[in-house]
Amino acid sequence: MDKVTVLGAGSWGTSLAIVLAENGHDCLLWSHREEQANEINEQHTNAKYLPSVQLPTTLKATHILADAVAHADVIVMAVPTKGIRETCQKMMKTLDRKILFVHVSKGIEPDSLLRISEIMREEIDEALIEDIVVLSGPSHAEEVVLHHPTTVAAACENLASAERVQDLFMNQYFRIYTNTDVIGVEMGGALKNVIALAAGVTDGLGYGDNAKAALITRGLAEMSRLGVKMGAEPLTFSGLAGMGDLIVTCTSVHSRNWRAGNMLGKGMTLQEVLDQMGMVVEGVRTTKGAHQLAEKYDVIMPITSALYEVLFEEQNATEGVEKLMQRMKTHEMAGFFE
Repeated sequence: MDKVTVLGAGSWGTSLAIVLAENGHDCLLWSHREEQANEINEQHTNAKYLPSVQLPTTLKATHILADAVAHADVIVMAVPTKGIRETCQKMMKTLDRKILFVHVSKGIEPDSLLRISEIMREEIDEALIEDIVVLSGPSHAEEVVLHHPTTVAAACENLASAERVQDLFMNQYFRIYTNTDVIGVEMGGALKNVIALAAGVTDGLGYGDNAKAALITRGLAEMSRLGVKMGAEPLTFSGLAGMGDLIVTCTSVHSRNWRAGNMLGKGMTLQEVLDQMGMVVEGVRTTKGAHQLAEKYDVIMPITSALYEVLFEEQNATEGVEKLMQRMKTHEMAGFFE
């Protein structure tokens, strides 16, 4: 039995905590809201994020971060990207020993252009980090809690650490593959949210399967171009954290990013969409970061650029699609991994 703390009691953090508890680990779930922690402890539910789901009675929760940190040999970071830096800063006030960290957030920090593991290494004393493993892949919380077969990747340059995380999470319905390409797995997880937003837009505009298939395929091409330029392995983008996560996020009604894009395509403003969603839409913030990365690395990312204009420069969505279709003709494989 391992002592594991999951920081973040949203749908994904809670579903992972369920997996860990069902695997027999001593799992503690941290929420920044006392009433949510009390609900988990007393009613064994998390109604806001996973309605109709009964949590294991062995899964406990706390709203006190110091208690959550003190409990753990392994800490799973499941807070939204924008909360990673602040959570790490607060955690450092009480962290006094080496910890194995697992992060499951998917995003890029605008302006700094850092990946999640890079943010964590900026804020956590290196002497207190046993390792950082990224867990990513096609995985909707709503299906994991139903024990539907789900497969993701655990990535770390130190394969032994990835294998330890594999052992923590793997069971009859939740399968883990290991990978050593941290950059590729993190970038795949972040950039697929951008393409999923765009896929939602095309669906909201009423375009069909042809458009979505093209968008997913060309989206994978530009994800790969940027990732490889940053040092990722090309084949990673054909794997679970690349193609796998891209497909599920672009095609599922469970996807927040797809739903947000769909509303944009139907004519809502970005602020109206965010107000109605009531939950973090990682792809919005990541679109800004991806746009900045494309400029930094001089990588052509037409879908990302078009979405950036729709989100932040008041470009009409229909006109954005028309601009994509009228781009200069080129070879399909031109610059695929450049």
